[in-house]
Amino acid sequence: MGRDVESLHHVGHVVSDMAEGLELYRRLGFHLSPPAYPMLSPREGEPPRPFGAGNSHANFPRSFIELVSCVRDDDPDRLPAGAKRIPLHAPPEHLPRITASIRSTVAKIASCLSRFQGLHILVFKTPDAHAAAGRLRSEGVPHGGVHTVPVPVDTAQGTRVAPLGLLEIDSEDPASAGSGRVPEGRIAMAESPGAEVLDAQLYMDHPNGAVGLVESVLCVAQAALPEVERRYARYLGRPARADGPARAFDLGGSRVTLVADADLEAILPGERAPALPAFVAYAVAVRDVGAARRLLEENGFPLRVSASGDLFVPAAAALGVAILFRQAA
Repeated sequence: MGRDVESLHHVGHVVSDMAEGLELYRRLGFHLSPPAYPMLSPREGEPPRPFGAGNSHANFPRSFIELVSCVRDDDPDRLPAGAKRIPLHAPPEHLPRITASIRSTVAKIASCLSRFQGLHILVFKTPDAHAAAGRLRSEGVPHGGVHTVPVPVDTAQGTRVAPLGLLEIDSEDPASAGSGRVPEGRIAMAESPGAEVLDAQLYMDHPNGAVGLVESVLCVAQAALPEVERRYARYLGRPARADGPARAFDLGGSRVTLVADADLEAILPGERAPALPAFVAYAVAVRDVGAARRLLEENGFPLRVSASGDLFVPAAAALGVAILFRQAA
């Protein structure tokens, strides 16, 4: 069981202001890609303008962190310095559909921000999205089916586009925000480009020494923990194990941790969930945690130590998500 889910693919940090988010991550010691924004003509014959949402990545060899923010309706041309503008070319008859799809995405991001600024996206890596879709369907997990999406990867030889399978897990609650949403945010499964492409990608030389995404932490109400554990066991095709007061799903060198709100401070001292359920933290592996500590201290971050001994920047200093730095094996 669970062979169609290999590891964490990426997490998404949703922020109100992209420039502020980029500055935060640079101070944290991450090397991010230039934020990319789709450009679309609002009406036929008009020049394209930034539209929807922009994103930036901190890449690792087999995973990444995504930084996401919406284009401001009142000032769509206000983009961070160095932003990449990506024109979307489509026949006029297709513009309404494309516009509606982007507006739907923006509505989901806005819904996330209405809850809190922080981590709202968790994507698992699968070698075969169609196999994962079949297993989820057999286990009664609703999802939106597999869509092939063109994924651009920046390399020293130029941008390479890889068509990859993606499926989004839907809520089982009719009152939820709709397709691609579960109560805690957006959960999906995605394929990755081959090793040849991933090994050639840019933006992996992080001053903090980060080499991989290794954990995502979800906090839930105490009474909801058993059901959420059963839900994630169906998503991932494997059981959780006890990890102190928390429950952990091991995923090939990474993991998803579930913790009740009453126990959150026991594993992350000083932390409080901004809402329930909520992704409250993620962890990256670093080559030298001592060097990472020195960089963070020099850049003025308050630092704490988790119950497992990991260094972390508290959510209050990192736009709503606690970020753990763990010594790589």
